[in-house]
Amino acid sequence: MGDLYKEHLVKKEKTAKDTLSRAGIIALTVVLALGGLFIRPILLAGALVVGILGYIFVFPNTDLEYEYLLVNRTIDIDKVMAKTKRKKVKSFDLSTAEIIAPLHSHRMDYYNQNSQMKVQDYSSGNDEHRRFAFIIREEGQASKVIIEPDQDMERMMQQSMPGKCFLD
Repeated sequence: MGDLYKEHLVKKEKTAKDTLSRAGIIALTVVLALGGLFIRPILLAGALVVGILGYIFVFPNTDLEYEYLLVNRTIDIDKVMAKTKRKKVKSFDLSTAEIIAPLHSHRMDYYNQNSQMKVQDYSSGNDEHRRFAFIIREEGQASKVIIEPDQDMERMMQQSMPGKCFLD
């Protein structure tokens, strides 16, 4: 039997917080620039600093994609920021997961109601899309990890872990 291998890219949808962050940086830069032109020239330097810092740190984090790489029973998750920078987020051994199922499946009811559980969302964030969750222990604490695999990746996870992965 050969190795299972699948890559999948998911674009995170922009939230109101993302839009507000971008608009806030732009508005602050414009206000400082206008203040620099009409009140004090030193404010132009502030506008430049705010604009550059926003461009480097805020804007890339509001344009995200997650890339999943499934190899056998390991899933690596990378974060792609503004289609230019890539950062490895986490790697999970799915064979240690308690359960893998659709997020709103009846099999996840117990875990979805546990407010003490740490939630890591690496999906588009859209409830209308088919998102999966797996429960895994990290540092002695249970975590719910949310991903959005395509049908091929779902099938591969189910084939490699039929007792843990459910597609209903």
